[in-house]
Amino acid sequence: MQPDVIKIYPQEPSSIKLILTLAIAGLISGLAIIAIYEATLPTITEYKAKVLREAVFKVLPGVTKIQKLQYLDNKFQPIDSEENNQEIIYAGFDSEENLVGYAISASGTGFQDTIHILYGYIPQKDLIVGMEVLDSRETPGLGDKIYKDADYKANFTSLTVKPTIVFVKKGMKSASNQVDSITGATISSRAVVKIINKSNSKWLDRIKKQ
Repeated sequence: MQPDVIKIYPQEPSSIKLILTLAIAGLISGLAIIAIYEATLPTITEYKAKVLREAVFKVLPGVTKIQKLQYLDNKFQPIDSEENNQEIIYAGFDSEENLVGYAISASGTGFQDTIHILYGYIPQKDLIVGMEVLDSRETPGLGDKIYKDADYKANFTSLTVKPTIVFVKKGMKSASNQVDSITGATISSRAVVKIINKSNSKWLDRIKKQ
């Protein structure tokens, strides 16, 4: 006759122990994420500032020097800080220190997410002379054409802002204040026009008063 075999099963951990283990693991992960973010933030900030400066020269042809300006107390004041501020634009000057125009940053809702752009404005001519997309998560192959499609970007090289910028179907452009849509990316291409019109309503009167 075989002796009885007694099976011993390991004791299951208590719910309190499981909760504490998960909490400690979550805390360690959170601290690691914060540490990585803090370590990389200066590099990210510096890179974004570099991209922005390069974009200013692209949207304002002929500019050799830029000056960051903050709108405060109903006037523009030069500042040197790189801190992001909604009341900041960039003045561009030629090699003889003559004012060429202004680079204005603006943002708004696209098809997928927020679109951040920078565009150049010449107050003497009431013209937009360039547009660059600084940040966008629009659909690859469609919405990303707002910065990849050369024909679309060409709309903003000599664009009249008066009375307002008008968005039209591709091939229907007939006036200097009109912007052709992008086939397959109508929402994204229309969004850029809306963003600029909204930004113009904020900045153009301020600029003309200077």
